[in-house]
Amino acid sequence: MKQSIARARELRRNSTDAERFLWQHLRLRQINGERFRRQRPVGPYILDFVCLEKKVAVEVDGGQHNGAVFRDHRRDEWLRRRGYTVLRFWNHEVLTQIDVVKEVIWNVLKETPSFVLPRARGRKNMRIVRP
Repeated sequence: MKQSIARARELRRNSTDAERFLWQHLRLRQINGERFRRQRPVGPYILDFVCLEKKVAVEVDGGQHNGAVFRDHRRDEWLRRRGYTVLRFWNHEVLTQIDVVKEVIWNVLKETPSFVLPRARGRKNMRIVRP
């Protein structure tokens, strides 16, 4: 676990241009009022962006993913079995069509129910209620 946290920190420090650009549109609850985390460990994987309350993962893929189709598919299946919706966008889509990318994310968030999350540091479970 400590290794994945250190790796996530490293990935945050070395984000791609597309990841930095998308983060500017996801942070501070800008889409549907939902909180996103970036480079967050979930199980054995580190997700580019994730809304834990809605179990929506957003991955931004560049040229390095061309040869990783099987690995990405295995990762997406692992996440789906645990209730996550996985959205994948190419770097150029994020950089040139950010409004379309945001609309896709917004539509998925709007249609996805919230999940119960445990509170940190031993506090009792908290139910997230949306109006």
